[in-house]
Amino acid sequence: MNPPPALRESAVLVPVFRNAAGEPTLVLVRRGDHGVHGGQLAFPGGKRDPTDASLLATALRETEEEIGLAAAAIEVLAELPPLHTRSTGFHITPFLARIAPPPTWRAAQPEIAEVLEVPLRHLADPANAGQELWQFPGWPNPELVPFWRVGPHYLWGATYRMLHPLLPRLLAGEWEL
Repeated sequence: MNPPPALRESAVLVPVFRNAAGEPTLVLVRRGDHGVHGGQLAFPGGKRDPTDASLLATALRETEEEIGLAAAAIEVLAELPPLHTRSTGFHITPFLARIAPPPTWRAAQPEIAEVLEVPLRHLADPANAGQELWQFPGWPNPELVPFWRVGPHYLWGATYRMLHPLLPRLLAGEWEL
């Protein structure tokens, strides 16, 4: 599926693994404070470079650049449905992957403020879900925005829209994690 001409092609990795307790766990990044996605929770990834052979190559390159996870530690399980960002002009193709996490993450400062490991049960807990009326520049009116709380942060927007339909599938064991 080709993106509309005005949108920039990008790709993200949706990294999952079983933590030391055996729990399915998701890896997220918190973007640095600058840029259009400053401070937001996201999956590792970014814009497609002209030298990237494919969108998967984009996701793998960006993941290694942002959090130090080499392609050898990544097993892609599925290409997920692409989506558009509403206000920043991206057409994002997500790739679900089972990973072997490193002993310590290497966040590419200042682009990546931190790497978070979030057990899926945290997102599945209704106590961590919410929605609020938010207003952003460029939005004609305030809108009800769904999110998950992850510590002091909110997981919302395109990352939420990718993960919301995926979470029950991951919890149901559709893929071996």
